[in-house]
Amino acid sequence: MTQTHRATLTLRTKHAEVVSKALSPELTERIPRTKVDVTTRGGEVVIEVEADDMTALRAALNSYIRWSNVAEETAEEVGRI
Repeated sequence: MTQTHRATLTLRTKHAEVVSKALSPELTERIPRTKVDVTTRGGEVVIEVEADDMTALRAALNSYIRWSNVAEETAEEVGRI
Protein backbone atom coordinates (compact mmCIF):
# COMPACT_ATOMS: atom_id res chain seq x y z
CA MET A 1 0.00 0.00 0.00
CA THR A 2 1.36 3.41 -1.02
CA GLN A 3 1.03 6.22 1.48
CA THR A 4 0.27 9.75 0.29
CA HIS A 5 1.69 12.68 2.22
CA ARG A 6 -0.21 15.98 2.42
CA ALA A 7 0.43 19.47 3.69
CA THR A 8 -1.60 22.67 3.61
CA LEU A 9 0.14 26.01 3.86
CA THR A 10 -1.99 29.10 4.54
CA LEU A 11 -0.41 32.50 4.02
CA ARG A 12 -2.19 35.59 5.32
CA THR A 13 -1.25 38.64 3.28
CA LYS A 14 -2.75 41.84 1.98
CA HIS A 15 -1.31 40.76 -1.39
CA ALA A 16 -3.13 37.41 -1.57
CA GLU A 17 -4.39 37.88 -5.14
CA VAL A 18 -0.97 39.00 -6.37
CA VAL A 19 0.83 36.11 -4.69
CA SER A 20 -1.70 33.59 -5.98
CA LYS A 21 -1.41 34.90 -9.54
CA ALA A 22 2.38 34.88 -9.30
CA LEU A 23 2.29 31.20 -8.34
CA SER A 24 -0.11 30.19 -11.12
CA PRO A 25 2.57 29.62 -13.80
CA GLU A 26 4.28 27.17 -11.45
CA LEU A 27 1.13 25.06 -11.35
CA THR A 28 1.62 24.19 -15.02
CA GLU A 29 5.12 22.88 -14.29
CA ARG A 30 5.14 19.39 -12.87
CA ILE A 31 7.18 18.80 -9.74
CA PRO A 32 7.94 15.06 -9.75
CA ARG A 33 5.73 12.92 -7.52
CA THR A 34 3.55 15.83 -6.40
CA LYS A 35 0.21 17.50 -6.99
CA VAL A 36 -0.21 21.16 -5.96
CA ASP A 37 -3.30 23.36 -5.76
CA VAL A 38 -3.26 27.10 -4.98
CA THR A 39 -6.42 28.99 -4.04
CA THR A 40 -7.24 32.39 -2.58
CA ARG A 41 -9.66 32.94 0.32
CA GLY A 42 -10.06 36.57 1.23
CA GLY A 43 -6.68 37.69 2.52
CA GLU A 44 -5.18 34.20 2.41
CA VAL A 45 -3.33 32.11 -0.13
CA VAL A 46 -3.88 28.39 0.47
CA ILE A 47 -1.30 26.01 -0.98
CA GLU A 48 -2.21 22.33 -0.81
CA VAL A 49 0.50 19.82 -1.63
CA GLU A 50 0.07 16.09 -2.05
CA ALA A 51 3.14 13.95 -2.63
CA ASP A 52 4.13 10.31 -3.00
CA ASP A 53 6.88 10.61 -0.40
CA MET A 54 8.24 12.98 2.25
CA THR A 55 11.18 14.07 0.10
CA ALA A 56 8.89 15.23 -2.71
CA LEU A 57 6.57 16.93 -0.20
CA ARG A 58 9.44 18.82 1.39
CA ALA A 59 10.86 19.88 -1.98
CA ALA A 60 7.50 21.17 -3.21
CA LEU A 61 6.80 23.04 0.04
CA ASN A 62 10.24 24.64 0.00
CA SER A 63 9.74 25.77 -3.59
CA TYR A 64 6.29 27.23 -3.01
CA ILE A 65 7.36 28.97 0.20
CA ARG A 66 10.31 30.54 -1.61
CA TRP A 67 8.21 31.62 -4.62
CA SER A 68 5.49 33.02 -2.32
CA ASN A 69 8.07 34.99 -0.39
CA VAL A 70 9.50 36.51 -3.58
CA ALA A 71 6.00 37.44 -4.80
CA GLU A 72 5.12 38.99 -1.43
CA GLU A 73 8.35 41.00 -1.25
CA THR A 74 7.94 42.18 -4.84
CA ALA A 75 4.35 43.28 -4.20
CA GLU A 76 5.50 45.19 -1.09
CA GLU A 77 8.22 46.98 -3.04
CA VAL A 78 5.92 47.87 -5.92
CA GLY A 79 3.42 49.25 -3.40
CA ARG A 80 6.10 51.60 -2.06
CA ILE A 81 6.82 53.18 -5.44
